[in-house]
Amino acid sequence: MRSRRALKSAGALALLALTTSACSGSRLGMPEPISEQGERMLHLWQGSWIAAFAVGGVVWGLIIWAVLFHRKRSDDLPPQVRYNMPIEILYTAVPFVIIAVLFYFTARDENYVESTSAKPSVVVDVIGFQWSWQFDYKEKDASGKEQTVASVVGQPVNPNGPAPGKPVMTIPAGETVRVRLHANDVIHSFWVPALIYKKDVMPGYTNEFEFTAKKLGTYEGRCAELCGVDHSRMLFQLKVVTPEAYDKFIADSKAALAAGGAR
Repeated sequence: MRSRRALKSAGALALLALTTSACSGSRLGMPEPISEQGERMLHLWQGSWIAAFAVGGVVWGLIIWAVLFHRKRSDDLPPQVRYNMPIEILYTAVPFVIIAVLFYFTARDENYVESTSAKPSVVVDVIGFQWSWQFDYKEKDASGKEQTVASVVGQPVNPNGPAPGKPVMTIPAGETVRVRLHANDVIHSFWVPALIYKKDVMPGYTNEFEFTAKKLGTYEGRCAELCGVDHSRMLFQLKVVTPEAYDKFIADSKAALAAGGAR
């Protein structure tokens, strides 16, 4: 009877775990990535969960095995032993191996995500300020000097208000985009959940990262650092368009700047 109850309990736990994982989807709570770097981080996240499930399965299997086959059968004291050297070596070495494997894959993917190229296709200076964002698009002229060819300056947004009030950062799909982060007041954090990435925006220090978007669309972004009373109003959107649409956006912005306007 005890064995049957233990098996039923184990089956119920397994069913609950499978149901929970199925409901959360194969991304295990992560949003669908829109960039190559985001896909790499998603795979790392999934691999970590697979390793965790494997370790958990072994542990639960040993517990159930001990409950079923080594439960108390009489009042006699079981044979006492001082140590078991092979088992002690095993449960000391195995955790080190698991940690080493997880560390390797984490370091590998971190180096990939944080790497920057010599000549990115697009460079955007992102300035976080209380309580919005400014996006300055940079290009080099014939002399090699960098200049601003388009600028978008946002204003604090009502979190419950319409999306059109948010500043929009427009980038082309399939091209390397370098984001350089600046702040003049307090620490902010540039976060687009669909990129599965965020980075601090710090006064006096320029943080930067690169990504290559693969999916067209408009994605929500926000400040992920508690930066003051109107922190919740620092909202923006990342708009991924075709290279042709991006070229038109830059051309229109240059024309507006040349005419003395602002875009």
